Amino acid sequence: MSRPIVSKPLARLAAGAALLLLAVPALAVAADDGVTPTEIVIGTTTDLSGVTAVQGVNNSDAIRMVFDDVNKAGGINGRKIHYIVEDTQYTVPRAVQAINKLVNLDHVFFTIADGGTPMNDAEMPMQFAKGVPNVFPLTGARSMYEPYNRLKFGQFASYYDQMRAAVKYFVEQRHVKKICALYQDSDFGKDVFAGITTQAKAMNMPVVATATDHPTDTDFTATLAKLRDANCDFVGMGTIVRDTVDILSQAEKMGWHPAFVGQVASYDTAVATAPGGVGDGFYSMTPALYAYPDDPRPAVQKFAAEFKKRYGIDPNFLGETGLTAANLVVQAMKNAGPNLTRDGFIKAMEGIHDYHDIFGTTLSLGPHQHHAETAAYLAVVKNGRWVPVTTNQLVY
Repeated sequence: MSRPIVSKPLARLAAGAALLLLAVPALAVAADDGVTPTEIVIGTTTDLSGVTAVQGVNNSDAIRMVFDDVNKAGGINGRKIHYIVEDTQYTVPRAVQAINKLVNLDHVFFTIADGGTPMNDAEMPMQFAKGVPNVFPLTGARSMYEPYNRLKFGQFASYYDQMRAAVKYFVEQRHVKKICALYQDSDFGKDVFAGITTQAKAMNMPVVATATDHPTDTDFTATLAKLRDANCDFVGMGTIVRDTVDILSQAEKMGWHPAFVGQVASYDTAVATAPGGVGDGFYSMTPALYAYPDDPRPAVQKFAAEFKKRYGIDPNFLGETGLTAANLVVQAMKNAGPNLTRDGFIKAMEGIHDYHDIFGTTLSLGPHQHHAETAAYLAVVKNGRWVPVTTNQLVY
């Protein structure tokens, strides 16, 4: 069979193209979405203007502060971070629109601190279909790490674990007799409720009354009257910030003071400083303890001062968790090396063990271990400030 004839100009062109390909650096060869030779695109879907904006804004601002500082220092292995935050207003339809934009138009490398349990549950199938990791979402729901998926990384002890530990503590140490629950009728609230009911059952105690609310509800008079009439002395709350404050305010007007006990979603300075001191006496479980700006540790003071200088407000607890989350993923991206891929990033995340942040929190990850923290503290509001009830984390 005769061989095809290739003209000398075409042969020289082909040889030149082959040499050019050999000369191209590895990082410029086809890469995962969100990574170019000069840029890493990272996204967040969170509440910037809805009922949980006090948390979403603070958290994403802290993340942006870390990424801005990384970029000023030259980036990660020569790449600058392009950080995009989309407002969901704490609604599922807006969250779906936001993740669709980030994945299909912005082509993000991964998302970080996406806000809200129902929102993340709706978003994850879309992003996982494109291989986009969901890293440290702003929720403690078990679905953030269960069932196992190599694209899921949970930051917080779950609401379920927090509330199981809370029920156990209050029954054994505070001798409560009438366990009740008040929770949002959502995936978030149901995870809180599951923790309360499971632990009550394990201790052979009934849950004598339950009630549900919605994130936008403002009138809880009838709900609270129902729980008061059931003689509840422990009310486990699957509420966030605004609804927590409204509930505490209306309970105060009724002169009713059971042990109201929330979880990390209600562990916020806005609850502690609510008008009229209605937050005083409110308990909350939390994976880590909030470090106030007057904390004696220099690193904490430096962060708080820089945050306030940039944004005009003090960081709240979820601002602190945002700092930790951003610093940890930056470390993972550096560890993944100059040829940054999603597989390399995931392996680098799994290689981070006993990561200590400036607030005293320790996070650990590993292969098939994508849940960074599993225990929680109990705190209470006293004179407008969160104060730890226990010096050790509680378990059940």
